[in-house]
Amino acid sequence: MLVVDDDFRVAALHAEVVGTVPGLRVVAQVHGAAAALDAVQKHRPELVLLDRYLPDADGIDLLRRLRGARDGAPDVLMLTAARDLASVRSAVRAGALHYLLKPVDFAVLRARLQAWSRLQAGVRRDAALEVDQREIDRLFALRSGAPERPAPEGDGPPTARRILEALRAAGGERTATDVAEAVGVSRATAQRHLAALTRTGTVALDLRYGATGRPEHLYRVAEGAPEPTL
Repeated sequence: MLVVDDDFRVAALHAEVVGTVPGLRVVAQVHGAAAALDAVQKHRPELVLLDRYLPDADGIDLLRRLRGARDGAPDVLMLTAARDLASVRSAVRAGALHYLLKPVDFAVLRARLQAWSRLQAGVRRDAALEVDQREIDRLFALRSGAPERPAPEGDGPPTARRILEALRAAGGERTATDVAEAVGVSRATAQRHLAALTRTGTVALDLRYGATGRPEHLYRVAEGAPEPTL
């Protein structure tokens, strides 16, 4: 992660917050736009904490350059004292991940960073999984740091257990459609729970490539899998 702020003391404080989030580390702290571009080129950070007011450029202009990069464009979280609505709109249109006002509540900043970190970890681990609209909404909530909505009544651990039991009873690989029919739920519900069980390591996902080129997703109980705790 790259921290960009014209005040070296503020940059250091924000870097300290980053250091409290497991899995995140600051690769550099810089205090101007030119230095930021050099640091992005050198370190290829996945996330940039960016101030609006920089000595050599407007932070939103820098945001546009960063997000417009063809390869490896980082996510950018604006962290600035600019409170005018025009600045906020410009940042959103330029592709800002989020917009936090200074002086920032460190607990809020940490929560945003944790949410982003969870999202990145999930994307890297589950890139091949198919998702339904509910899972897409959850991912976008993580991206903005918004609280996730609880599962509807009756759509929690009991369903996950039934899905796991159906896979165990099948004794081999099954598609989400097979599992949905065995449990008596929709394919979307089965897919959502299978994705969650895969993330916890309870279920293993295999891809089978056919003539169409689109892989078929096959699920099986992972060796030594624990009971689901979803």
